[in-house]
Amino acid sequence: MSKILLTGGAGYIGTHIAVCAQAAGHECILLDNFSNSDCGVLVNLGKIIGSQPVCITGDVRDSGLVAEVIARHGINAVIHLAGLKSVEESVSNPELYFDNNVEGTRSLLAGMEMAGIFRLVFSSSATVYGEPEYLPLDEEHPIRSVNPYADSKIKVEKLLANKCEKDERWQVACLRYFNPVGSHPSGLLGDNPKALRANLMPMIARVLTGKREFLEIYGNDYDTPDGTCLRDYIHIMDLAEGHINTLNFLDENSGCTAINLGTGNGVSVLDLVRTFEQVIGGEIPLRMAPRRPGDVPACYANCDKAKALMNWEATRNLATMCESTWEWCKRIES
Repeated sequence: MSKILLTGGAGYIGTHIAVCAQAAGHECILLDNFSNSDCGVLVNLGKIIGSQPVCITGDVRDSGLVAEVIARHGINAVIHLAGLKSVEESVSNPELYFDNNVEGTRSLLAGMEMAGIFRLVFSSSATVYGEPEYLPLDEEHPIRSVNPYADSKIKVEKLLANKCEKDERWQVACLRYFNPVGSHPSGLLGDNPKALRANLMPMIARVLTGKREFLEIYGNDYDTPDGTCLRDYIHIMDLAEGHINTLNFLDENSGCTAINLGTGNGVSVLDLVRTFEQVIGGEIPLRMAPRRPGDVPACYANCDKAKALMNWEATRNLATMCESTWEWCKRIES
């Protein structure tokens, strides 16, 4: 059994990982500054796992706090999810993304070293691949910055690789997420960011729950089958389970390893919307908007490495992603 520190643990991904970790016999301690999450989610998380989770309000940029939490709770692994993730916001405020994502990770590593802990799973992103030279994207594809958010993830990956090269005690995996969507099957957990503009699925949820009148689609003139961007949407539960497989992998492996977590399927924005409409039996009002800076036309994964190294692959389909989100939406409405 591992005792895991989940940075950003009260967020969308963190709460789902906490559920999967508990089911696998691990114990999680959450650390969150609540800049993009709500402490109310901890009540629902407690209902699922059967006890109120331990959650510490704090920031990974406080190395002393990180070291103290690790020592006090007997932590032996860290899953690092704390970071800002809006491409659009990163373009308008790149310094914020460097401070939170890059310097935040540097401080986290310092705290881990102070506490003598060297096993880390890092929440990276498929945005590190930039404009694809080929598809599907494997881990050998060149990485390049197309926006400050991607640049922050690349800088952290390089920081972690350098750390492992200099100190063989480090066991690190950089999980390159594609597009996590969906909700816990109970409907108690879902993606509800504070930002006015968010990823596609939470924006659909806001339309369905009456918080927005229509869904904006950013660009319908891309060189794709229907003109909208192609993305690799992965169910949040598949993604969360991938973290548990990664911890098991790190038990036997040192160094820094980059691993894709996706489905391998390219799905257009309109395909996702139409699937959701089939689930709810109605239409989702749409409005086309200009392209967003930093978006690429198509991005989907080759996940052979995750299967080979960790015996992991995504199993839930697009309809399941939409159905679980719809269950969460109905709970919000009630």
